[in-house]
Amino acid sequence: MAQIFAYITYKGSVADDSALELLAAAKKIDAAAKINAVVAGSGADLNAVCTAMAASYNEVWKIDNAAMAYPNAEVIRKALVNILPAGSIVLMPHDTFGMDLGPGLSIKMNAGFASDVVGIEGVDANALKLVRQEFGGQVSTHVTCDISGGAVITLRPGSFQADESKSAGGQVVDKSANAGDLTVGRKFLEVVAAEVGDVDITKAEVLVSIGRGIEDVENIGVAQELAEAMGAVVSCSRPIVDAKWMEKSRQVGTSGQTVKPKVYMAMGISGSFQHLGGIKGNPFIVAVNKNPKAPIFQVADVGVVANILEFMPELTEKIKEM
Repeated sequence: MAQIFAYITYKGSVADDSALELLAAAKKIDAAAKINAVVAGSGADLNAVCTAMAASYNEVWKIDNAAMAYPNAEVIRKALVNILPAGSIVLMPHDTFGMDLGPGLSIKMNAGFASDVVGIEGVDANALKLVRQEFGGQVSTHVTCDISGGAVITLRPGSFQADESKSAGGQVVDKSANAGDLTVGRKFLEVVAAEVGDVDITKAEVLVSIGRGIEDVENIGVAQELAEAMGAVVSCSRPIVDAKWMEKSRQVGTSGQTVKPKVYMAMGISGSFQHLGGIKGNPFIVAVNKNPKAPIFQVADVGVVANILEFMPELTEKIKEM
């Protein structure tokens, strides 16, 4: 079996929630393998993340270079090609950065590629059996990826239960000197802060989030009444912002805000990976949708098949009675 590596992303000095999900996925490929992590960046935050990840991974390969002070897929791709052994299997989250990094990395490594994977069924000879979703999550497809020459696989965040064991007792290995020439054409310019709205949904412990199922801008008041009864904040999916029914600062998703509530009420939201990619921290998810095959039900702790315009007023009344 080829060596397995997980590419870890982080913010500040904290690894992304996907870090331990990648570990769980790697163990589904080969439970007996030594699984290594790769972390790239610069400075004290990088060192803190590497030290933390050593509790979970056998080895953490650190690439410390000023060119990586801000994540740049073009730079990191060059470094990974130089340090990863031939035939490696590389796992990374299927987020905006992973979608930028992964495909080109597989080409440079002359390796197989599979994206947006939600399940791993094992290995048969040199064929890695994977599960993906098509048609907005309505259909699950079973595919195989040839790993005889290695592979790059992006995994949908939240699809694998994080491995919290932290029993690896690994070590940090500095691979910075092996990164090679990191001169690239793409240059980081600046960070443009997201617009600030009247409410910061990233700080909310309970969110009532609405999607297409709300049907009309006039119905948003129904969700607001439920949120007030619960002591929650109203957020939304991208279609609501595109329709200009709510401001973008209320949008949850890869093109909106990343939230980490304790409870997430998904009302009339189908559950695309772009939306789910903005939900971190494994909150208790309650999904209400009139489509019983909506992808949101696959990640929900509680699922209710109902029209949200009928369900929300009933729930509001029950909460008020309590």
